[in-house]
Amino acid sequence: MADIYYVGVDVGTNSVRAALVRHSGTVVVTHTVPITVYNPKPDFYEQDSEEIWKAASQAVKAVTCGIEDKSQIHGLGFDATCSLVVLDKDLRPVTICPVTGDDRFNIVMWMDHRAKEQADFINSQEHYVLKYVGGKVSLEMQTPKLLWLKKNMKNTWARAGHFIDLPDFLTLKATGQFSRSLCSLVCKWTYTSDGRTQGWDSGFFKTIGLEDLADDDSHKIGKTVMAPGTNCGKISATAALELGLSDSTFVATSIIDAHAGGLALVAAGAKTKQDLIGRLGLICGTSTCHMCVSVDPIFVPGVWGPYYSAMIPGCWLAEGGQSSTGGLVDHIIKTHPAANDCPDENVYEWLEGILEAMAKKHQLNSPTFLAKNLHLYPDFHGNRSPLADPSMVGMICGLTLASSMQDLALLYLATLQALVYGTRQIIEQLTASGHNITSVLMCGGLSNSSLFIHTHADALGVPVLIPEEQQSVLLGASMLAAAASGDYADLTAAAIAMAGEAQVYEPQKDMQRYHNQKYAVFKKMQRDQKEYKHIMSEI
Repeated sequence: MADIYYVGVDVGTNSVRAALVRHSGTVVVTHTVPITVYNPKPDFYEQDSEEIWKAASQAVKAVTCGIEDKSQIHGLGFDATCSLVVLDKDLRPVTICPVTGDDRFNIVMWMDHRAKEQADFINSQEHYVLKYVGGKVSLEMQTPKLLWLKKNMKNTWARAGHFIDLPDFLTLKATGQFSRSLCSLVCKWTYTSDGRTQGWDSGFFKTIGLEDLADDDSHKIGKTVMAPGTNCGKISATAALELGLSDSTFVATSIIDAHAGGLALVAAGAKTKQDLIGRLGLICGTSTCHMCVSVDPIFVPGVWGPYYSAMIPGCWLAEGGQSSTGGLVDHIIKTHPAANDCPDENVYEWLEGILEAMAKKHQLNSPTFLAKNLHLYPDFHGNRSPLADPSMVGMICGLTLASSMQDLALLYLATLQALVYGTRQIIEQLTASGHNITSVLMCGGLSNSSLFIHTHADALGVPVLIPEEQQSVLLGASMLAAAASGDYADLTAAAIAMAGEAQVYEPQKDMQRYHNQKYAVFKKMQRDQKEYKHIMSEI
């Protein structure tokens, strides 16, 4: 019997990646193509949808060039950042750039923070749909961005024929057919679904001044909605030529990039659907998303959701997050005076080697203790969860005039610990609301750091699982493809069959007191920052 393959495509913040994946879940080959991030002014981040599609085509061709019989590739699945794509009625790009007005830049990126005023206004209306986003809509979601465009770029608003999430833009390009992913709509667009009924709330749109989105049966924002992994059509002849695939290839309904990683993560080592409950998946990239599912809806203040069937069919998803994690670590390293002494590759490993040497010199049994008197609060790009406060900023306590490589290594250590304490606070909020987190699973850039892994286990007091297949996001996209092809009964079956096993890291009890004390400092820094703002607000 000929081998069966799937292709997963992941559009991240800075690149498009593709993977060729066997029916068993083995990633055969990957290919990465960089893409442009345009930052015309502070808090404005934009991209080019046509550049992204060309990059996807290039990546897919690269990973499938070794397969002579393209009919062996049964399915194609896409994930992408939850960014807003604007097209006219003829599917041509429409500018969202207030600086150049160039139609090339037609994507408001997920990390774009231009819509703070609009998010504050929407939240002030206290509409019931907000209970599904932790009580507050984030300025990183689509309704504040849409409202910003309507208020500030009237010509763009008039020209726009379609507003579409980036993952769904990719399935549109692949099939030539309009459909929307339930994942994107419930997580980022205030589309409501409770397992019995689903749809847009026209009253909500009217309340916030976007009532025209409901016109023509919500044509501009989508009326055909499908669950992730659903077959949304075969690849079009045009796309098959562009991607180098057979026109027999099935295309899966898309998913957000973090949710693709969450899908593969929570299924790692699982044997049944019940095994997926109680696991917290951390998808660590520029930001970190925290994903867990439950059988029943659980409302958690400051945590997005619960979202029905947004990741695992028939389960409710809770989604926490930290707005800058990998991005913060890179910022800390690049802005330090010793940055020029860092190697171009494996910089985390290099810094951790310095920390090991320092611990040995000071006769410590772990580098962890080196940051005893160096404290960092990590919300340099605002707090997504559990405070849902984009105005929060970073803080550092314990700085000296030192500027050596050793000083940089200590600051790196303090940053990792602070990020873990942010996750600990999210878990506390989840637990207080009714979730029972029994283990943490991780993928992405920071999960390659042994120190980051062990710090999570020790500070959180639960086992950390690292999947044997490290490409969790690409694997999740390929699981969508497998489900859409009909080779598995449904997406859950595909995920469990393809996820593979995981290595377990147990917590070290002798670290517990140290992390408890540093976590207390973390929370006090958070309270102090709010107090500083209160004091200065009187001026």
